[in-house]
Amino acid sequence: MRGHHDWFSALAGELHRRGVPPETARGVLAEAAAHLRESGGHPVRVFGSPAAYATAVADSVGRPRRPAGDVLLEVRGLTKRLGRRTVLDGVDLTVRAGEIAAVVGANGCGKSTFLRACAGLSRVDTGEVRVHGTLGYCPQDGGTADFLVPDEHFVLVGAGRGMARGDAIGTGRRRAADLDWDPRDAGQARHLSGGTRQKLNLLLATLGEPDVLLLDEPYQGFDRGTYLDFWQLLWRWRDAGKAVVVVTHLLDRIDDVDLVLDLTPARRAVA
Repeated sequence: MRGHHDWFSALAGELHRRGVPPETARGVLAEAAAHLRESGGHPVRVFGSPAAYATAVADSVGRPRRPAGDVLLEVRGLTKRLGRRTVLDGVDLTVRAGEIAAVVGANGCGKSTFLRACAGLSRVDTGEVRVHGTLGYCPQDGGTADFLVPDEHFVLVGAGRGMARGDAIGTGRRRAADLDWDPRDAGQARHLSGGTRQKLNLLLATLGEPDVLLLDEPYQGFDRGTYLDFWQLLWRWRDAGKAVVVVTHLLDRIDDVDLVLDLTPARRAVA
């Protein structure tokens, strides 16, 4: 579409003017195009103006990173079979405080299975997972109760993490604002759009300040710049010393993360 082409052309120019390296700029453009194919939205509605989006990208590229801290997640030799098919084959991963690890790979290669195993929700045949600290998990599907409103979700999950009712609601609402969402009049979860449910899932995963965050494509259905807001949150959590593992198939800018685990058969590697 002509409007899309003009937006991408303008973004390329704005990235160049802000000194974003050409290789990084190409990755930004490719990632934005991939996300628009998934969401079907208009670039201005999803990412904002080219100038604003380029400014956010330039700020993230120039942001200094703190040295990684202690190991918070250790995965050793994880193997899982479904019938005759080996889904995970001796997978290793180590994530330290202040690191983001991206789990990538072809469809059906076991990304969600791997994350569920790390969360203790899926049994494996061999291997072990060690979490040093507390854990938050955001599933790709499910995770919400149809007949509860968002505030009730905050209270329920917060109680399980030792949070008082008011603290849980207040924290949930403040973090919802970071995703451009006001949950106060949202109604029951069964009436929320898929993207809004994912916002709620993501917020629930962060209640109680877990040390390790496991996020399974949590941006599905995001719009109006929320995808960019999501990555800004990830960088803030990294800066706060959390270990973040995010399953994604839209990763073109590997400079956004510290580790990449590719589960595609015959290509598995951590870089």
